[in-house]
Amino acid sequence: MINATLALYAYAHLEPRSDGRVLLEATELGQRYEGPAETTLPLGPEALLHRGVYNRIVSTFNRGRPLPVTVRTTVDVPAGSGLGGSSSLVVAILEAFRNYLNLPFGEYDLARLAFEIEREDLEIAGGKQDQYAAAFGGFNFIEFHEHGRAVVNPLRLRSAAINELEASLILYDTGQSRHSKTIIEAQQARIVSDDDALRAMFALKREALEMKEALITGHLSDCAETINRGWAAKKATAGAVSNAEIERVLHLAMQSGALAGKVSGAGGGGILMILCDPAERQKTVEILSREPGRLLPCKFTKEGVTSWSVPLNRP
Repeated sequence: MINATLALYAYAHLEPRSDGRVLLEATELGQRYEGPAETTLPLGPEALLHRGVYNRIVSTFNRGRPLPVTVRTTVDVPAGSGLGGSSSLVVAILEAFRNYLNLPFGEYDLARLAFEIEREDLEIAGGKQDQYAAAFGGFNFIEFHEHGRAVVNPLRLRSAAINELEASLILYDTGQSRHSKTIIEAQQARIVSDDDALRAMFALKREALEMKEALITGHLSDCAETINRGWAAKKATAGAVSNAEIERVLHLAMQSGALAGKVSGAGGGGILMILCDPAERQKTVEILSREPGRLLPCKFTKEGVTSWSVPLNRP
């Protein structure tokens, strides 16, 4: 699959404590958990990802010894956007603990661990591409093989190609938070029972290869056709991938001159990615700015997860 990282970030701020307690705060969701620093924190809906990371770090990397810490997080994208915000957040929290405990993690370790925490420890349905995208950053062609093996192949794109993409893309937040678990479960069921859905998955794989070639060669005019074919195939995997509002906005964008469009992530809501001729992009921007959703900045970054430490000087 093809993945690229946007300059929209998840932040995790970690501070050690001296009172034997834990405070985990997801400020982007208005959620918090506070209690004694224990070997295993009880799981619950409030700051669930934070608790999952804490529990794995303590059990696997701190010999079961509790860690009195405060972890506060913020995320630039809304929940359920389809831009990988949850997985990026898990990677960010892990990186904060890695820095604090000086753990010997590389990008593959971070991505694999983030996947295990989300999908296995917390049993949250989803794929594994977002964790690798957040850990590595940049444009990547990611291969997933048997037995959990993943290979990240960085794509060497010319600056002109990246600039042209940024000038061509529009990110439109529908304001509809989608439930990816339901869509993913429906896709899995249809792939097993419906040959058309299975063929659609193979079509998505082919389009990833086509997109890779278009990006590397700089033939960005081919990207629109690839996006449109991929979007048609994605909709064939489950009925909930699209809905009336998504189709209405995409139709409006295409009428204004846009060349292609699709939903990010599992679908059902979240962010629409719309590709335009750069010279005509403003027309679509003006049309969509009058719609109920909102436009987000579209800027790519080559950098994956990173962390830094600063001295605390508080009374």
